[in-house]
Parts: sequence; C-alpha cells; structure tokens
Amino acid sequence: MPFPSLQNSIIMAILLLDVPLQGAKKFKEQEFAIEILLYTATLIFAAIFLFNLTAINFEFQIKAYLRKAYALLFFFFIGTTSANALAYSKLARDAGLNHKTMKSIVKKMVRAESARGGYHAKNRKSGAYGRYQILPKIAKHYARKLGIPYSKWKTPANQDRIFQAILRDNIRSLKRNNIKINAFTIYGIHQQGPSGFRAIVNNKRLTKRLERNIRHNLPGKLRSVHRTKLRKTWMRYWKKRFA
Repeated sequence: MPFPSLQNSIIMAILLLDVPLQGAKKFKEQEFAIEILLYTATLIFAAIFLFNLTAINFEFQIKAYLRKAYALLFFFFIGTTSANALAYSKLARDAGLNHKTMKSIVKKMVRAESARGGYHAKNRKSGAYGRYQILPKIAKHYARKLGIPYSKWKTPANQDRIFQAILRDNIRSLKRNNIKINAFTIYGIHQQGPSGFRAIVNNKRLTKRLERNIRHNLPGKLRSVHRTKLRKTWMRYWKKRFA
C-alpha cells in the first residue's frame, strides 16, 4: 500500500489530535473516573497510530514536532482530568455516595444553576457567575483559601476548584448537622448557603433576606405563595427537581 502524501498525513494528524481534544471538552462536563479510562484509551490509541513511523512517511522535522506536541497534549489532559476525577471521587466517598450518583447530582446542579452549563454565564441581578453560579463574595473567600488570585477565579479550571471546595464544605456541614445527604440537600445547601438551608429544613424563623432568596429561587407562578406555605413549597419543588 503506498504511503500517504505529506498533506494527507498532516490532515490525518490533525484529525487524530481532535479526538482527545473533544474528549477532554466532554470530560469537563462529567469529571468522573470512568471517563478517564475512555479518554485515556482514545489518547493511547491515537498516540500509537501517530508514532508508528512505518505507517506514515512524515519528514523528520514534522515527525519530531508532532511527537512533542502530542506528548504535551497527552500529559496535560491526563493530568487535569485525573485531578478532577480524583477530587470528585473523594467528595463522593465523603458524602457516602457512589460515582454515578455524584455525577448525576453535579449535572443536575449545573443545569439548575446555569441553563446551558456555561463557564461564562452571568446573573445580572445577583452577580453570580459561571457554571456553578458562584457569588463574588463566595468566590473571593475560596480564592483566598485555595491560593487563587481573585482576578483569575473565573477561569474554567479555577471555577471547578472553587466549586469542589464549596461542595466539600457543604457536605461536611450536612454531616455535622445530621442532615441526610442526597441530591436535594447537596443542592439546597449550595443554593441557600449552610445557615439558610439549616433554617429551612429545621423549620426556623425565616428572615426577610432568606424569604427573598427562597422566592427568587422558585418559578414565577410559585413566588407569590403565602409566607406560611413558602418553606414547604420551596422544599417540595426542589425535591421534585432533584428526585
């Protein structure tokens, strides 16, 4: 079989490089251990094919350049996806949940917080930003805690790190207050904050600010419900959403 031309070889290499790139993009939405295996397999398969110098007759300099570029991409994506997967694996263990359940919860949280799950989504009213709709003051606190420059907290990788830290603290708060950990409670504490969520589930007096937050996080047709029914309405709505 004749060797492919240099032009066709370059096109083939670009197509091969696109496989792990698309895989990594999709992985950012899932971030769990099983996806690492799938994308690692894709990367290794493509790397073996790309580095098989008897099958593709590249010139020496192009071979060396592509080999270095692919190696950098390989280790970069494996490193970042592994770190994210390990972080979520530990969170799942801390919460007493399995990977599949945690994966489902995070996906639902993203859909609830930002309709398209975008890292650049912004709520003009509250100022919440990003994939997880993190408030600026919360971002500032966790950026300092994690050693992230505040000016860079909005990058996708830093949003992920901050969200993971928030999730970890929220899970600890639920355990400390003997609140059952499930999809509803994990999202509820994220939405209302630890003190607000405790007040809701423990049937404590609702402050005006908390009442406003609860109404704001209900669909329009439910926001005008009487104050005496507000707590139950909110809990019933979000339990159903996260069932």
